[in-house]
Amino acid sequence: MDFLLRQRDAGATEIMDLPDCDPEALDNTYRQFAVVNRVLSGWRRLYIRELRPFLAATSRPATLLDIGSGGGDLATMLARWAARDRLTLHITGIDPDSRAAAFALRRPAVPSVSFRQAHSTDLVQEGRQYDFVISNHVLHHLGAGQLQELLAHSETLARKAALHNDLRRSPAAYALFSAAALPFRHSFIRADGLTSIRRSYTRGELKALAPPGWTVRAGSAFHQVLEFQGN
Repeated sequence: MDFLLRQRDAGATEIMDLPDCDPEALDNTYRQFAVVNRVLSGWRRLYIRELRPFLAATSRPATLLDIGSGGGDLATMLARWAARDRLTLHITGIDPDSRAAAFALRRPAVPSVSFRQAHSTDLVQEGRQYDFVISNHVLHHLGAGQLQELLAHSETLARKAALHNDLRRSPAAYALFSAAALPFRHSFIRADGLTSIRRSYTRGELKALAPPGWTVRAGSAFHQVLEFQGN
């Protein structure tokens, strides 16, 4: 297994990215992402350390852009945490995949969260800006050129900071997720999760690609955060 993971498997394809994948299994995958992201992705710690201090200090409503928001579970989760802390956070979730955008729009409405089918290019062209720009498990989907484009867009769109949270490739991550994902049935969670780990960057690979002003730091278990601090 160590040998298989020494190099990033950039050419691997996740089932859910196929245009003709099973729509019922795809919807189940979006639903089950809520559990995976809550337990494994480390966003609670990122919210407490990176987002909440700013929200508590600002005198105006804060804004956040979630790029590649998928089924919308992370945007909804962040909004609920902010509301529980009596803080104002308006979140926009965007995804270029029409299936993901449609699923997110079918979610029970949360007043401070909106979703749309869009690419970050669209928002740059519209002159949009947000206090925070984030993504979750998006970087491993991108080649080097696409990654540079995302980071350039993030610098333009983010006033305060950009936080791109993603998997970190390792044999341990692969083995543990392979076992932990066994209970997820009738979805692509396990198969695509293992493919995602094979496609993900090591810390050294991500640091080598990061332009000036960006730093890579450890996230939750088997995760890393590519971070940019604005003004």
